Amino acid sequence: MRVKRALIRRTRKRKVFKLAKGFSGRKKNTWRTAVESVHHALAYAYRHRRTRKRDFRRLWIVRLNAAVRQHGLSYSRFMHGMKKANVQLDRKILSHLAVADPGAFAQLVQLVKAELA
Repeated sequence: MRVKRALIRRTRKRKVFKLAKGFSGRKKNTWRTAVESVHHALAYAYRHRRTRKRDFRRLWIVRLNAAVRQHGLSYSRFMHGMKKANVQLDRKILSHLAVADPGAFAQLVQLVKAELA
C-alpha cells in the first residue's frame, strides 16, 4: 500500500512558506529556495540573539568611556573605583545615566574620584 502524504506535505509546506513570508524574489514562493532560506534565517536568528548581548555591552562600555573621560578618568579606573565604592550599577544603567542625566552621572564620578584618592 502506498503512502500519499497529502495532508502532511501541505502542512509542512504551509509552515515553511509562512516563515518565508517577506523574503524577496523566489525565496518566498519556491519550495527548495524557501526551505534553504528559512533554515539559514533561523540559524542566523539563533546566533545573533547571542551576539546582540555582546554588541550592546560593547556599546555601553564605549559610551561610558567617552562620558568618564570628560571628567578626567579612564573607563578602567572608573570601574575600579565603582567596585571600591561598592556601587553596584551595571554598565547598561551607567551608560543610560551618562546620556540621560549628566548631572547625576557627574556626582557619581565625584564619588568614585573621592574613593580613588
